[in-house]
Amino acid sequence: MASPPPDATAASRTPSGLVEHFFRHETGRLHGALVRRLGVQHLALAEDVTQEALLRALRVWSMSGIPANPAAWITQVAMNLARDALRHQRMSAAKEPAILTHHEQMLGTPAVGWETAREIRDDTLRLMFVCCHPAIAPDAQVILALKVLGGFSTAEIARAFLGSEAALEKQLTRTKQRIADAGIGFDLPDGEDLSPRLDGVLGALYLMFNEGHKATTGEQLLREDLCREAIRLTLLLVEHPVGNTPRAHALLALMLLTAARFPSRLDAQGALLRLEEQDRSRWDQAMIERGLRHLATAAQGAELSEFHLQAGIAALHSVAPDHAATDWTRILAHYDALLRLRPSPIVALNRAVVVAQVHGPQAGLDAIAAIPERDSIEAHHLLHAVTGELYWRMGRHDAAAASFRRALALARVGTEQVYLERLLARTREG
Repeated sequence: MASPPPDATAASRTPSGLVEHFFRHETGRLHGALVRRLGVQHLALAEDVTQEALLRALRVWSMSGIPANPAAWITQVAMNLARDALRHQRMSAAKEPAILTHHEQMLGTPAVGWETAREIRDDTLRLMFVCCHPAIAPDAQVILALKVLGGFSTAEIARAFLGSEAALEKQLTRTKQRIADAGIGFDLPDGEDLSPRLDGVLGALYLMFNEGHKATTGEQLLREDLCREAIRLTLLLVEHPVGNTPRAHALLALMLLTAARFPSRLDAQGALLRLEEQDRSRWDQAMIERGLRHLATAAQGAELSEFHLQAGIAALHSVAPDHAATDWTRILAHYDALLRLRPSPIVALNRAVVVAQVHGPQAGLDAIAAIPERDSIEAHHLLHAVTGELYWRMGRHDAAAASFRRALALARVGTEQVYLERLLARTREG
């Protein structure tokens, strides 16, 4: 059985902190409930209602304090807004009692028990499959799921896809129009007919976890609540017959093996620690074991997905007793296979880091220079941070400083900015 959802008490008890928490954890639930009642053709209305409910929470809670049951408060406001919108648009009167009944049922049982939360999460997972309808282009499926269910901003999604916000907004508009024109509904097919939607769902969950593992904006590099959300949804997915597949178990293994290292990723002051600096005794061994079990399940059959290879890389890091004992040669072989299977400038950059571990820093720089479509990551701070580190290892401190300055100018997360400032100061001392 999947782990229970995290309690809201884990979030900040300030109004803004709680609204941020519910923005990540309640958005999908509310969208699922609203779309079930309004119909998926009114997806934009469901988004608007949810966003307005969260904005009202921020305003009201800041003035009058946080209510005893914040989730119920937001749900009530959202359902009231939906009811008003239905009346305003002169929609069928038959739908209003359904919304009000659902509203009363949700408020009558506070979302504190796991069985209630599980039922709600199933609704969230259902809407994720709706977003991944075969009539929608594969990239658009993932973008829509992240926007509707994950509460991601357009800027966050654009950076994940190495694209512009303007282009992404246009794609979202076209996708929603496509849903309306095609008459896509909330009902889902049964059995194997659901399988064509699985890749889109896995892609959305993967990017959701990545954003939590390494945020693209803000002061915090690590957003554990978002990672837990992705893990919880993936656990629900593999328990469903359509999601009980090798690649889904591989994705879950990747998430668990990566999350197991979270306790040592930052120091006591919140500064970023590189892999070789981390205290491996603080890694969550129980979570590593769970990840390895799911990886073993994923190995059944002949399927080899990008999630298998990435989980294999995470496993090799997890079982190494220390940084020096890591099997870098096998990790490089995994990256070679991953680059063949899913070529990407980011994968090529990560591979270059491993090339430097196996063959030295100059080989790593050569691998970076040979990255196809390198221009697409020129504005990514990691490119310049990695380049600077390799220059530093070669004793080329001036070149390293120039790369670190470029990386610092591009970094958007406070934790990474502090880390890059530390590396830049090191070049001056050197």
